[in-house]
Amino acid sequence: MINTQTGSMEGHKRSDWSSIRKRSFTFGAYGGDDRFTCGDETRAEPAGNNILNILESPSRDSQPVPPSSSRDTELFEIIEKLQGSRIDEQRCEFPPPLKSQLLTIAGELPLILLSKSGGYWTDPPVERLVDVSPTSSHHGLDPGCYDIMERDGEARNYQDFFRSRYHHSFTTVDPALGPLVLSVCLEEEENKLRVILRMKECSLHGVFSLSLFPNIPSAVELAKMLCDRVTVSKFDVVGYLKAPELITTFDEHRVSPNFKFGVLYQKDGQLTEEEILSNNQESEEFKEFLSVLGETIQLQGFTRFRGGLDVSHGQTGTEAIFTSFHGREVMFHVATKLPFTEGDPQQRKRHIGNDIVALVYQEGGTPFLSDVIKSHFLHCFLVVRRIQRAEEVSVTAREDVPPFGPVLPDPPIFTDLREFLLTKLINAEISCYKAEQFSRLELRTRSSLLESLQSELFSRSQVMMGDPSLAPLPSEGVRGASEGSGGFIENFKRAIRVRSHSFETLGVQRKIVGNASQRLKKCLQHLLTSCSPTSSHFHLCASLSGLCIHCGSPGQVHTKHLDSI
Repeated sequence: MINTQTGSMEGHKRSDWSSIRKRSFTFGAYGGDDRFTCGDETRAEPAGNNILNILESPSRDSQPVPPSSSRDTELFEIIEKLQGSRIDEQRCEFPPPLKSQLLTIAGELPLILLSKSGGYWTDPPVERLVDVSPTSSHHGLDPGCYDIMERDGEARNYQDFFRSRYHHSFTTVDPALGPLVLSVCLEEEENKLRVILRMKECSLHGVFSLSLFPNIPSAVELAKMLCDRVTVSKFDVVGYLKAPELITTFDEHRVSPNFKFGVLYQKDGQLTEEEILSNNQESEEFKEFLSVLGETIQLQGFTRFRGGLDVSHGQTGTEAIFTSFHGREVMFHVATKLPFTEGDPQQRKRHIGNDIVALVYQEGGTPFLSDVIKSHFLHCFLVVRRIQRAEEVSVTAREDVPPFGPVLPDPPIFTDLREFLLTKLINAEISCYKAEQFSRLELRTRSSLLESLQSELFSRSQVMMGDPSLAPLPSEGVRGASEGSGGFIENFKRAIRVRSHSFETLGVQRKIVGNASQRLKKCLQHLLTSCSPTSSHFHLCASLSGLCIHCGSPGQVHTKHLDSI
């Protein structure tokens, strides 16, 4: 009886030890160790729990014990067999970006994990080493500074220093630099000259004391004082009366008081773009976070900055989050509030994917992958995770985005998040514009705008000075090529105005008779029942039917509706 119980107990021990060793070998494939260690000391395995005991051979008791060298050989063969057959069965595959990192990070996972392919930086860094973070030196940023960055600090100089004073502007085309627009203001009370030189790359602003010059310098001399690459020998005087308005518009084309940001909701265990964009339910914690960002507004009839959302027909949902912050209007594209069709997460990405900066609110301990949202525009993510009654914040951005303030404290924990978060979001977008992709786009845009400005200022000035080589400007009633740069719609409006005026002058009225009347009634019914008033299909149907493309009434386009088209 005793022998039977002893044998049963030994069998259970062998079975338990077998399962332990199998797990150990499987984990060893990921870098685990198959030894028992205590500090720096390695303990030998008990002799009774040898690896050979995991074999369930019915004839092992009847076979002679092999020599020591033979048993060692057999031991390694068994290990290879176990690893070969068990690794694939026990392996738990993580998504590719996580696999290599999750196995090397000990303890609680950070808010953000970098992509395995690189291209992003994080703050704080995953390694928690300050000296490897691009923001470690803060690049001159004051940790306590909550100042909002300016996208173009020189943009308002003309408005602030020139518009209210007597000044002159000049234009030219430099063979090397292209179009140039120069503005010069004499500030007699301060005995100085203030100068702005606009080039394709940038605008240069300088202030010179009159004591530096024996006489008032020429436009060429002032331009060369700001930029020694100027090679022209002559500037043309701008004599157009509305030149200050055109120049102000150009200078401030990058100045905008409005911002829009995406808001993503990431639940525990969600790693992919599809999972994150498919969330429809909002937890109480997430709703509380949204209330920190701003107020919930009804989109229908909303008259302030709408950030590209539909405020007429409900095509982008019924609600959104909006706020005013230090004179700036901010609209949030909250993923859970945008329309969603099952199996089509791209429906929401059409809005959030066109933002430059997005917020990610995390519930749980699943990290956010820096490149999980595929977009040409999204360059920066601010990730917020609730920790008891506070929030932890982390930032990731593409590697060509320069760092921006406010600087994250150490540790990056906040109990009052609003002021920091909104300032950080605005500065993030402004900093993203300095990335390579946006810098190239801005350079092309600025070059095109400057070329148009110089050309218009020159041509209009020449017309005002009576240059016989240029045709006079058309009258207000029949505007021609000089103001025909508004594209097809503006040209269409002008043509209709002229046509309507001609019909009224001749006393001609368009009559609707017979089959034409029936056809118009059918078209009008189709317009009212099948077409949205803002759709291109409505305009096409109306124009082909001879109806007003604004209100759908019979007859030619009504002049009173033209400005609303």
